[in-house]
Amino acid sequence: MEIDDENSLPLPESFDDKDKLYYSIGETSKMFDLPISTLRYWENEFDMLKPRKNKKGDRFFSKNDISIIRTIHYLTKVKGYTLKGAKDALKGNMVQEADNAAIIESLTKIKEMLLQIKKELD
Repeated sequence: MEIDDENSLPLPESFDDKDKLYYSIGETSKMFDLPISTLRYWENEFDMLKPRKNKKGDRFFSKNDISIIRTIHYLTKVKGYTLKGAKDALKGNMVQEADNAAIIESLTKIKEMLLQIKKELD
């Protein structure tokens, strides 16, 4: 698991371009299969999520923002937390929740890979 810097959270292993510094809201939306409106809503609900904005107001998410989104996604979509529950969990132990999200992401990819191998062997 890669760490962006000492204050950042673990990055998703699915980054195609590890050298890229910022991701557009469209790219981020596709990464998590979420509507753009959900990302905008989460930005208002979670103080720690602060994408950069250009003069036009276009949002650009850093690798740390992506890690936060992945963790929020894991808590709300996988574990079924409400937004308030996710906020409370993030206040409690952000790094632990980010680690849990990374583990689930890795295990899901391994499962998909094994299922593909099984399919090819049948």
